[in-house]
Amino acid sequence: MQQRQERPPAVRTVTIPFADLTEREKDLGDKIEEGLGPHGLGIISIADVPDFPELRKTLLRLAPRIANLPEDVKKQLEDPDSRYNFGWSHGKEKLESGKLDTFKGSFYANPIFDVPTTDDALVSRYPSYCRPNIWPTDHLPELETVFKALGKLMLEVGLMLAHHCDRYVMQQGLGAYDGDSLEKTIAHSRCHKGRLLYYFPRQFSKQTGESESVSSWCGWHTDHGSLTGLTCGLFTKDSVEIPCPDNAAGLYIRTRDNRVVKVVFDENQLAYQIGETTEILSRGYLCATPHCVQAPSSENSSNVDRSTFALFMQPDWDEKLEFPSEIPYHQELIPPNGTLTFGEYSTRLVNKYYQSTP
Repeated sequence: MQQRQERPPAVRTVTIPFADLTEREKDLGDKIEEGLGPHGLGIISIADVPDFPELRKTLLRLAPRIANLPEDVKKQLEDPDSRYNFGWSHGKEKLESGKLDTFKGSFYANPIFDVPTTDDALVSRYPSYCRPNIWPTDHLPELETVFKALGKLMLEVGLMLAHHCDRYVMQQGLGAYDGDSLEKTIAHSRCHKGRLLYYFPRQFSKQTGESESVSSWCGWHTDHGSLTGLTCGLFTKDSVEIPCPDNAAGLYIRTRDNRVVKVVFDENQLAYQIGETTEILSRGYLCATPHCVQAPSSENSSNVDRSTFALFMQPDWDEKLEFPSEIPYHQELIPPNGTLTFGEYSTRLVNKYYQSTP
């Protein structure tokens, strides 16, 4: 008789109350180390953020409406010149298997700058960050307002967290980052990108053969930016909001000692994950971890979809990154001198993960 595969354990995120986060002189080093340090999960959650629960639900309820717009309308919202990093994107990104991802659709926009730059040379060089936003004003006019409101709130809270991350790194004896602090890097960047994600019910996906994988809804990856803000997913079935229909569904992380765990945080909490560039700049004191999303099992997943929102807080496109050999992210993309701007680095990654070319 075939043994049932044991499910990975569920682990709750380390949580910081918002009131503590607002106190710039408060010592949160133990919490930062436990959640984001060398032995942490690379994720931490913030509780009791004012206005967040309402903004989260308002925005996530719009994701299915974007995904179900007429195909000709969604086509007008696509921006191939940005490698589909602005507007609507579906079926353009590669899964870890190399197949095109048809499980989820995304709507991308910069919630801080509608037009990040008017320099045509920069727009041509870094189209994934420098092209203007595209909003479905005629079909979903409310999207722009709530997308920007939630994105700006997540950035403000992220900057508070970054300040405490900087204090922790300084306490470890690093003295200073190799470059700007995390807080300064995020504060002066024009590269922030919001991603409203809609995971289609699995029976509507063209993908087959991977439905039972732990990464069945989103393949294993590590965010390459500085800090990623993340909402808890919102599930609906036949357009009615429901609790998560399967305890195994959700966000999974691969730990530093190569274990896989399911990560849990409350729907009214705002989570933040460390990205690769922060691990690079902090020389490993703050650690990024690979993660993926598992869909509900087949017997519970009919007509079930999931919506969530991520804010990728990233260095500016001109920020120079020094890549030490001891942090081996994408070494095949790094030149011999070990230096790239964030724009150059991310462009090489987009080339790696997307089928389309400039």
